[in-house]
Amino acid sequence: MTRPLRIGVQLQPQHADYAQIRDAVRRAEELGADVIFNWDHFYPLYGDPDGKHFEAWTMLAAWAEQTTRAEIGCLVTCNSYRNPELLADMARTVDHISDGRLVFGIGSGWFEKDYAEYGYDFGTAGGRLDALGEALPRIEERWSRLNPLSTRDIPVLIGGGGERKTLKLVARHADIWHSFVDVDTLAHKLGVLAGHCEAIGRDPGEIEVSVGVQDGDLDKAKALRDAGAELITVGATGPDYDLSALERFIAWRDA
Repeated sequence: MTRPLRIGVQLQPQHADYAQIRDAVRRAEELGADVIFNWDHFYPLYGDPDGKHFEAWTMLAAWAEQTTRAEIGCLVTCNSYRNPELLADMARTVDHISDGRLVFGIGSGWFEKDYAEYGYDFGTAGGRLDALGEALPRIEERWSRLNPLSTRDIPVLIGGGGERKTLKLVARHADIWHSFVDVDTLAHKLGVLAGHCEAIGRDPGEIEVSVGVQDGDLDKAKALRDAGAELITVGATGPDYDLSALERFIAWRDA
């Protein structure tokens, strides 16, 4: 049985002054977004490759103070950029600042420019996924030792659709699985995820199904909802942060 539909927005922290990002956060919460995400990169992903850009986790701390109702998080944190124990502490801290509204999104990383410019070893896709698999238990273990503990069991969102490694990590560690897929692919991936859950004795219904619809296509979103999506996120980029798609999706949710 699917959960009530939730609508998120990814405010991409590129090509904008921070005042414009702050205003977009305010507007997104006022419209009724369930979750407000940024992303964890150091350079824009499109447009001017050396355009304005801001760091994700320091921004989330500011959002935690600015907002009062919406959940917040990265879609998604790159595991490669921070020590797992430090990342666990950062997440616990933002959890407290936000009074328990953090979604801990994480993935293995993919944007080679970030790695090259900031001095991280890019390695291989498989190696980065293995590193994520090693980091997740360390993050969970650190959460159990921090003082004070988090305000709640911080929900873990894992992004990606790899069937052999990523979905196995989702089955073991995630509360939310996020991907960018079409309807047929979603159905197939959900079957694979169910198989990984069965192998470890977990109910796949415990994992919220999250999908990004960056183009704001409401018909696509409705089809994904029918296929099992429970959290659907639209994108908005700087400098203007047009939230008209978010407004349409929220009206659909509320109807």
